[in-house]
Amino acid sequence: MVSPALTAALAAWLDHQKALKGASDNTIKAYQTDVLGFLAFMAQHHGDAQGLGPISKLTISDMRAWMAHERSRGVSARSLARSLSAVKTFYSWLAEREGFEPTAVLSTRAPKFQKKLPRPLAEDAARAMIDTVELQAREPWIAARDTAVVTLLYGCGLRISEALGLTTRDVPLPASLRILGKGGKERIVPVIPAARAAVDAYLRDCPFDLEPNSPIFRGARGGPLYPRAIQQAMAQSRMQLGLPATATPHAMRHSFATHLLNAGGDLRAIQELLGHASLSTTQTYTAVDTARLMEVYNAAHPSADG
Repeated sequence: MVSPALTAALAAWLDHQKALKGASDNTIKAYQTDVLGFLAFMAQHHGDAQGLGPISKLTISDMRAWMAHERSRGVSARSLARSLSAVKTFYSWLAEREGFEPTAVLSTRAPKFQKKLPRPLAEDAARAMIDTVELQAREPWIAARDTAVVTLLYGCGLRISEALGLTTRDVPLPASLRILGKGGKERIVPVIPAARAAVDAYLRDCPFDLEPNSPIFRGARGGPLYPRAIQQAMAQSRMQLGLPATATPHAMRHSFATHLLNAGGDLRAIQELLGHASLSTTQTYTAVDTARLMEVYNAAHPSADG
C-alpha cells in the first residue's frame, strides 16, 4: 500500500509536470500509472506501506528487483525504459524537495532496446492511400471528411490529434496554420493547396451546423470525430492496396518528413515543421533513408556481405 504522504507527493509532482513542464494529459496519465506501479511494488517488496522515509533509502538491489519483476510479467524493454524514466524524474524531484540522496535510483541503467524506425510509405503509396480512403465510406460527406484528414496528415505533417483539433476558427484554411502541438509547443505549418481544397470540399458536404470554435471534423452522428474512424478507414484502404500494417495515420506524417528529406529538405526546417523538440528525433528520418538505401544496395549486390 502506498502511504498518503507519498500519494500526495505524487499528485504534487504530476501537477508540477502539467503546470510548469506543459505535459499533455496522456503523458500525465502514463506518468501516474508508471510511478504508482513502482511505488506499489516497493511497498509489497518491503512488506509495509512505503512512506517518504523508506522510499528515500532505496538501493540498487531494490531497483533491480523491480525491473526483474516488470520483465517477468511481460513488460517490454522499451516500456520498462519509459517507466524507469518517469520514476527517475519523480524521484529526483522528490529528493530535492525532501532533501535526500537519489543516486541509487538515478544511476539505474535502462534496459537496452532497438529503437523502432518510422515506417514511411513510398510516394506513390501515400498518394494511393489518399485516393483509396474515400472509397471506404458509405456517404459522400464522410468520404470527403476522411480524404481531408488524411491529406492534412501527409500534406502538412500533422499528428492525427492536431488535424482533428482544427476548429471553425481555422477555416477556410490559410496559407499557413498555427498548430499547438505536444507540450503546448506552437509551430507554423504551410498548408498546401491540395489540403485546402480537400477541407473546403468536406465543409461543403458536411451535413451538420458547425458552431463557432467547434471542431470541424465530425463523426457520423455529428459529435467530434475520433481517431479510431480514420484508423479504420486507413486499415481497410491498406488491405485493398496490399500495404503493410505499418501504413497508419502516423505513417502519413512520417512519409511527409521522409519525402521532404529525399527532395533535399533541410533537417532543421523539417524539425520545425514537425514540431519536434529535439533534432535527434527528426534525425531518425535520416536513418530511415539510409536503411532503405542499404536495402537497395544489398539487393543490387547480394555478394556484398561476403
